[in-house]
Amino acid sequence: MIDSDDVRRIALSLPETVEKEAWSMPTFRVAGKMYVTVPDDETSVAVRCPRHERTELIAAEPEKFWVPPHEASSAWVRVRLAALEDVAELRDILVDSWRQAAPERLLEAHPDLVPGGAVGP
Repeated sequence: MIDSDDVRRIALSLPETVEKEAWSMPTFRVAGKMYVTVPDDETSVAVRCPRHERTELIAAEPEKFWVPPHEASSAWVRVRLAALEDVAELRDILVDSWRQAAPERLLEAHPDLVPGGAVGP
């Protein structure tokens, strides 16, 4: 079962990621930009996701992805940890979110860090 410890381990393995508590929950940031939060009871995560892609994700896999009403105008999506296939899928989701927040210099320094890459730590 994938849990918040897996989220923390993978997020902190990504370049220049730091953990910072905000709104009484763990958040993970790269270069000061948040790219994942572990809200509520730690059964889900919120990650960056362009709104046009988010709509497609939710339509394709509503058991896995959703958006709470208070986040509807944001470019974030929630992911139910229990619905993920494995840690590799979680890593892909976190890497995708990290890439959306990371500055160009980090993307250039880590061109191999992409969804579908090797499962790290």
